[in-house]
Amino acid sequence: MAFNVDTSGGHRRIGTSLAEINIIPLVDVVLVLLLIFMLTAPMMYRGIDVTLPKAAAKPTAVEERMVLTVTKDQSLFLNDKRIARDGLEGALRGAFANRKDKTLYLKADAGLAYGTVVETMDRVRRAGIERLGMVTEPVRER
Repeated sequence: MAFNVDTSGGHRRIGTSLAEINIIPLVDVVLVLLLIFMLTAPMMYRGIDVTLPKAAAKPTAVEERMVLTVTKDQSLFLNDKRIARDGLEGALRGAFANRKDKTLYLKADAGLAYGTVVETMDRVRRAGIERLGMVTEPVRER
């Protein structure tokens, strides 16, 4: 019972009720929301599909980086924006004109010919990029 009635003529305490907040439904809802956000968060960012080569070195974490992507069909993308092959140097000069950090990350498909990647790297150097990093996919250990 929530309260006890004293019929023996004794004094009753006024305002004494047993009220408890049941937080179990709140915890259930919070856990479900946590699971939903954990499952959908990785799907929020969708880049350009490229098969990256494997490397054993640890990836570097850099904020606000410029990424040049070369797809298997030799299309060029600068941070998800498609650029023409002959306009690569001009696009890079324009993108790095107001930046102090002249670092570009090259993400090339593993199926590309070596010469294509080297030619792209040469064009990047001619555009005035001081540092060029290669993006690789880490090797999965068993």
